[in-house]
Amino acid sequence: MEIQAPGFDGLRELPRAALLLANGQVFLTWGSSCDVGPYHGWVMAYDKHTLSRTALLNTSPGASESGIWQSDNGPAADDRGNVYVATGNGKFDASKNGRDYGDSVLRLRIENGNPVVSDYFTPSNEEALNSRDADVGSGGPMLLPDSHLLLTGGKNGVLYVLDRDRMGHYQTGGNSHAVQTLTLGHGIYSAPAYWHGHVYALASDDYLSDFFLDHGLLAGRLAGRGTHLFGNPGATPTVSADGTRNGIVWLIETKAWNDFGSRPAVLHAYDANDVGHELYNSEENGGRDRAGPALRFTVPAVVNGRVYVGAKGQVDVYGLIRAGDKI
Repeated sequence: MEIQAPGFDGLRELPRAALLLANGQVFLTWGSSCDVGPYHGWVMAYDKHTLSRTALLNTSPGASESGIWQSDNGPAADDRGNVYVATGNGKFDASKNGRDYGDSVLRLRIENGNPVVSDYFTPSNEEALNSRDADVGSGGPMLLPDSHLLLTGGKNGVLYVLDRDRMGHYQTGGNSHAVQTLTLGHGIYSAPAYWHGHVYALASDDYLSDFFLDHGLLAGRLAGRGTHLFGNPGATPTVSADGTRNGIVWLIETKAWNDFGSRPAVLHAYDANDVGHELYNSEENGGRDRAGPALRFTVPAVVNGRVYVGAKGQVDVYGLIRAGDKI
């Protein structure tokens, strides 16, 4: 895949976030490798059949930074063809007719072959966030079904609930242009998950939280205290269920950014109706179930009754033990 974009430097750009397949296009986003500048945030779209590039957007054409990394979570897309991303630290001047979107949540649409920012949300304290390297884009965006809400969180520990039809742009004096803001207490390096009226979120150095959706707002936070306290960076949950029954919240415990050891990844399973009830973790019987060395930000995949855990140099697959199985 050939990259030909003014200002793009393959030495410094890193495609951290997961891919998105939507509307016949494969979307790639780019940030940096450990904030080694100069770099930009990029959104690129490719035809899913030919892999020829169809669209290109630089989120900081007049400056630098504003990378899209989202703790390795991918962009989100709705059924109207819009794509949503969150940016990291960088200059913000879009409210003054500029084109730089540091620390913002962007709604993009393809127009005349290129993504354009059709709406955005920027916190009122973006300048302070930028100065502290407190990326709004440390978490991934999640769209709630059957609503017009978008949820995403940042390094400041705030979970933003946004109206994706009217995202509010930038306002001074507070975040009243958000539908709701909730402080989880520590940095958010993950995306929430939704199931049957519940929203699950796990920030850094915290317990798994369960909110219920009440008239377009998140309410009734329940935390799995007394179960397992996750360290940095928290985790992105995945939910498996039989429709509205037998919900299970799956999480992979990984490691901090400066942990260069080979600690194992740990798969955790919680009752989706009671996050204070841990059903299983892969260290309960480590001799049998221990996963491979942890990779930061991995998300469990659940397919056909099996749970897949990515680890360093391997993929571990978990499933039910049946009578007669050799273990």
